[in-house]
Amino acid sequence: MKTSFFGLAALLAAAPAVAAPAPKELTYTVSMDPAAGPHQFQVRLETPKLGKEQAVYQFAATAPGTYQVMDMGRYVRQFEAFDAKGKPLGSKQIGPNQWELAQPTKTREIRYTIAETWATPVPEHSIYRMCGSSLEPDHALVNGQTVLGYPQGWQAKPLRLKLNHPAAWTVGTVLVPDGDGYFHAKSYDQAVDSPILLGNLTNAQTKVGNADVALYCYSATGLVQATPLLADMQKMLGAAQAFLGGDLPVKRYAFLYLFSDKSAGAWEHSYSSEYILREGALTPEFAQGVVDIAAHEFFHIVTPLNIHSEIIERFNFVHPTGSQHLWLYEGVTEWASHMMQLRGGLVPLADYLAVLHNEEQYDRTRSDTTYALSKLGLNSFSDEGQRQYNNIYQRGALTASALDLRLLELSHGTRGLRDVLLQLAKKYGPDSPISEQNFFQDFTALTYPEIGDFFRRYVQGTEPLPLKEYFGRIGIRYDAVLHTGRQVATLGPVAYDVREGNVYYKQVGPALQAAGVAVSDQLVALGGVPLAGPRYLALDPDQLAARPPGSDLALSIRRAGAPAKEVRVKLAAAEDVQRYHFAPDPAATPGQLAARAVWLKNL
Repeated sequence: MKTSFFGLAALLAAAPAVAAPAPKELTYTVSMDPAAGPHQFQVRLETPKLGKEQAVYQFAATAPGTYQVMDMGRYVRQFEAFDAKGKPLGSKQIGPNQWELAQPTKTREIRYTIAETWATPVPEHSIYRMCGSSLEPDHALVNGQTVLGYPQGWQAKPLRLKLNHPAAWTVGTVLVPDGDGYFHAKSYDQAVDSPILLGNLTNAQTKVGNADVALYCYSATGLVQATPLLADMQKMLGAAQAFLGGDLPVKRYAFLYLFSDKSAGAWEHSYSSEYILREGALTPEFAQGVVDIAAHEFFHIVTPLNIHSEIIERFNFVHPTGSQHLWLYEGVTEWASHMMQLRGGLVPLADYLAVLHNEEQYDRTRSDTTYALSKLGLNSFSDEGQRQYNNIYQRGALTASALDLRLLELSHGTRGLRDVLLQLAKKYGPDSPISEQNFFQDFTALTYPEIGDFFRRYVQGTEPLPLKEYFGRIGIRYDAVLHTGRQVATLGPVAYDVREGNVYYKQVGPALQAAGVAVSDQLVALGGVPLAGPRYLALDPDQLAARPPGSDLALSIRRAGAPAKEVRVKLAAAEDVQRYHFAPDPAATPGQLAARAVWLKNL
């Protein structure tokens, strides 16, 4: 794995610096040798002349889009400062993420080792894998906030970054290196906004409207390759292009995929997105799950890239600060990711209505319905907010669906949420933030007075969404409880917990107990279908309903890490009572059908 290039780089990193003109930019060199030691990055920073105001070197307490406390100072090892001749200068840690330089005006170089987050245990606030860093024999993941800090007051200063890595590795990032191999960023914020995946990668490129789109893929056993995966994503990208009116609001975009033995989700960035997913064969079902996730992350090129408040524009890496408009950044984006596929003809209406069902079911059964979306955003960094956080994708998306219908109603079918988003993106763009305090009023002024009431009741307040009324206008029935009279097979009371791509029981009824299944057991396969990939299709109740009551169902169960074993559960009979049910109304009027046709179009 070592090369002569890497050996030279390591020697240079260890050697004292010789006197040289101070660089104009912050110049970082990050060295990674997976064969040399325990999952650590070596960082060297050459600085322009520091003032006394830069006496503190700051590591990130959090990062945009993570909504969690990270405290990267916990991972720092061997922090040192040097003058222009390589003479050591004093420094000391003064806070969880801060090192004070004894002689800042003489400091020209800072060196430290920082451990990767994946393999470094911490007692609390562990970092989401997709937001962290990893260094393995054949690949590495580098998120800017996990390896880089900055002199206090210089968050906005331009920087350049060189990576020393095994020569055979491919580097995947939206950043483009210069002739000397440096990646340039206009600020620390942009560096954090530009994740890097390195290693034994495959890659593929395409053109979407005016944008160059690249896909980089690491697959532990080679099951997933970049070219066929990008081919599976082409229709979604085309639907996104149509949804956004033709051209994209970016000139270059990169998808970064890491497929291994765990699934941890995805992380959006302005010009790229990063995915940590469980590896599986690239079947149509597996590919659709990947595409669904990518559709959400890709739409972040609209919000928050082009629609964001000053909290995002001038991000506080020191003190995590929530935004009441998280519903916009995540909930509206989740709505758009499904709506653009529906309107683009990629999914049928029945599948979209199933998504609405899942969102309402989650909100009503797995979250606190008295917790307002705006409050969730403001508290997103707290432990309390984190307990409600996933609902921003569920109730948040469902609220966006209702807002779209309300806008279409008030505009007599001429302007929906998509059109308002495009108008807002054009008005504000990447460099002009919306007002954190006044955006509800500004959105209302741009649309209709009634929208202010919508925000007060359903975003700032916690009134139940008027789903029956709103969807009824387009000939779609909503029933909170629908008695069908049919007898279907059932497992009885059951609930699941999904952690890092694995499915565990958190509630088991009498039938499961009789078969020997207990709470905390891992469900490995159901009915012979392994639970692999980003979607858990085998948990679909329709698969049980298709079986006769009284028949046996084979489950593969693993307990406390032991080998999986098969058990058989006798399915009971129960009335098919459907909750949070959306379906086309067979008695829809011509007016309702016409309104539905408008709803299904990109206006």
